[in-house]
Amino acid sequence: MMAAPALNTSRARVRGERLETRVTADQKSLIEHAAALQGRTVTDFVLTSVQEAARRAIEEHQRLDLSLRDSQAFVNALINPQPVNDRLRDTVQRYRRTTGA
Repeated sequence: MMAAPALNTSRARVRGERLETRVTADQKSLIEHAAALQGRTVTDFVLTSVQEAARRAIEEHQRLDLSLRDSQAFVNALINPQPVNDRLRDTVQRYRRTTGA
């Protein structure tokens, strides 16, 4: 009895949605060449590339949002400082002991 071939999990996923686009002949040739250089199908190359670009775009957007929120919180803390409490005092002492500052 022959064992079933191992499935590449990225290709074994069920794909139920379709995404279509029109490209120029030059774009298609470029994509086909890049996929061939990596030993991948055009579909696999395009899907992987688009997913990576989407993740990067989302991460950049989130970083920008966090940076803006962090900046606002920092400015707010400078304008409206909280009184020093025991927890902050302990943290500063622990930091000074650890770093020798």
